[in-house]
Amino acid sequence: MMPLSEREKFIALVAADPLAKADVIVLLEGDGTSRLAKCAELYKTGYAPVICFSGGADNKAYGSYPFREYIPLLEKLGLKASDFVLEQKSQHTQQQAVEVLNLMENKGWSRLILVASHYHQYRAFLTFLAEGLKRDKCPIIYNAPATHLSWFKPEPWGSRYELLSKEFEKIEEYMSTGHCATYQEAIQYLTQRDIAG
Repeated sequence: MMPLSEREKFIALVAADPLAKADVIVLLEGDGTSRLAKCAELYKTGYAPVICFSGGADNKAYGSYPFREYIPLLEKLGLKASDFVLEQKSQHTQQQAVEVLNLMENKGWSRLILVASHYHQYRAFLTFLAEGLKRDKCPIIYNAPATHLSWFKPEPWGSRYELLSKEFEKIEEYMSTGHCATYQEAIQYLTQRDIAG
């Protein structure tokens, strides 16, 4: 039997990351408005007292919907605009990591729950971890991918199944620039996080 690669172990760990209470739920802009329901579920269950919407891009063909597009959906999901703090400077994942972690430092927050679509969660986590490891104190990051989403349903920006391979190509590219942590760094981080409690 072939041993699992570090990448395969990393995928399993992130896909089934156990959650704990945090200071903030971070909703990453992208994949339309499909990630909002997962945030509403976590917020109403009491995992964190606030949701940070992160992203300032406005490109519907790419799946980047600004926060104003979410407002009509909030009441249906039992949310209000006042439940959110907005980070609207960032234009891509690496900028989201920088801006969100800056916001957390300013607010004195140390624990976050990261919400992206399942196909994007791996790169999002590695990006936030890479940025966190550059700082004096890396935040505690929990993964909560929006797993209720269809893998194969066509979207204007592609099916999530098609996008998955592209995400891992981007991970390899961004590891070489330092914008993504390595799989080994992520496994070590998750090990230490869980042992420390």
